[in-house]
Amino acid sequence: MIGSLNGTVRYKELGLLVVEVSGVGYRVAVAGETSLDAVVGSPVFLWTHLAVRENALDLYGFTEKETLEIFELLITISGIGPKTALNILNVASPEMLEQAVSSADTSYLTRVSGIGKKNAEKIVLELKDKLKINKADSRADMRSEGDALEALVSLGYSERDARTALKKVPKEISGASERVRAALRILAHHA
Repeated sequence: MIGSLNGTVRYKELGLLVVEVSGVGYRVAVAGETSLDAVVGSPVFLWTHLAVRENALDLYGFTEKETLEIFELLITISGIGPKTALNILNVASPEMLEQAVSSADTSYLTRVSGIGKKNAEKIVLELKDKLKINKADSRADMRSEGDALEALVSLGYSERDARTALKKVPKEISGASERVRAALRILAHHA
């Protein structure tokens, strides 16, 4: 089992990195944000999960251990494979996923490609017991995050760019308007 990789980024495209470790290039599926942040020729450390299938060995990489743990919880749910779990984590940070689960907000999950209402309800139901969730203010946080996302989209940003920017906003910044301001600064910096 490959638990982590510590090497150099040799190639990148959206959702994929090739990480060279001791002369061997490992092809690693990653979240879109991770691939965008990676710089070819620079060092990278990834926590990994090796998915063994009948005809393939697929490696999934994460910059944070917490994200790997959420990924591994997601793939324990019947009908949720590694690619779908990675798509979920592309849309929702671990914190937002926990808030969606604690407040039973399936609408946040149904925006993910391949996740319908039934699968979203299944994810919420099965993860409710597995995640250690702080239920205080989670509904208000989800509403605030949803409002911030809507505001950024109404300003002309794509949903993907808006979500990526909101993921980078520190958790300490609360309230929809404050989160929108912080996300706008991030979006302006990356433009």
